Formats: sequence, C-alpha cells, structure tokens
Amino acid sequence: MSRFCVYLGSREGRDPAYVAAARALGQELARRGHGLVYGGARIGLMGELADAVLAAGGEVIGVMPDHLVEREQAHQGLPTLIRVANMHERKASMAAHADAFIALPGGIGTLEELFEAWTWQYLGLHDKPIGVLDTAGFYTSLLDFLDATVAQGFLNPATRDCLVDADTPPALLDALEARLASS
Repeated sequence: MSRFCVYLGSREGRDPAYVAAARALGQELARRGHGLVYGGARIGLMGELADAVLAAGGEVIGVMPDHLVEREQAHQGLPTLIRVANMHERKASMAAHADAFIALPGGIGTLEELFEAWTWQYLGLHDKPIGVLDTAGFYTSLLDFLDATVAQGFLNPATRDCLVDADTPPALLDALEARLASS
C-alpha cells in the first residue's frame, strides 16, 4: 500500500465537478488499497475527500496545526489526526508519511504546498512522484504557464516532466502508480 498526500481546498469551489472529483479520488484511492495523508480538515474539498476514503474503508491520516484544530476545523472522525505546532511542521509531517503527492483544486495554500513538494523533488530531497488532477480544466492555465517557462528557458524540460497531470482520478493514479513502481 502506498500513501498519497493530497493538497486541496478547504473550500468546495463553485463548480460541483470539484466535489465530485474529490469524492471520486477518495473512492479510487481506497479501492486500490492506498492511504490518504491530508491536512486534516472536515470542511471543503478536504472533508469531502477524507469522508470518501473513510466510507470506502480506506486509511486516512490528517495532519493539522494546533491553531486550526482549536478553530474547530479538524475532522473529528479520523482514525489518525496528527497535531503539530505550525504549518512548517504540518508540511514536513505530511511529506514524511507520503509516498506520492497530488494536488486537486484549491487556493494559495494548495499551490504553495504543491510547489514546495515539487521544489523539494527538484533539489533531490525526495524522489516521490507528484501530480495534479486537472478537474474541469482548473489547472490548464497553470500547466500552460509551466510549459511556457520551459519554452522561455526558465524550467528544465525534465523537471517539467516530473509533474504529472490528468483529468480523471483513475488516469492520474495510473500514472503515479507507474512512477512509484519504477522508483
């Protein structure tokens, strides 16, 4: 069993496709026998994903800083909720418990986490695969921008190729599982 660290919004977004994709990814992770590591919230896409994994009988590990637990955003139905002191410890703990990373739609926190994990990979701090679920074209403009950074000489093509993207949970998991198997 591999554990997938998923970065995603603490809001649901405006398009119902985002909630559907979070639920579908959760079901697919559990169906394939993978565990989930995520930010530990009960709200937004985060809560939808965790609930879907739990409902399908999968493993869920939440990681949340004390200041967010105290604001009652923690998912109290998790079998494992790791409390940490701050956001830096949260990201380090999530990464330490994960074998791969996925980003679903989200805001600046999701983007920051995705880019930090990708930067850590680039710097050789880990060799875990990373992917984005491009639900309803959410990440299309970002992926186009990243391709432009390659074209303009600011990003190595091999580094760009390390970021996998797909528009369905099964396709993304297939690609990430293939990378896990080859590492």
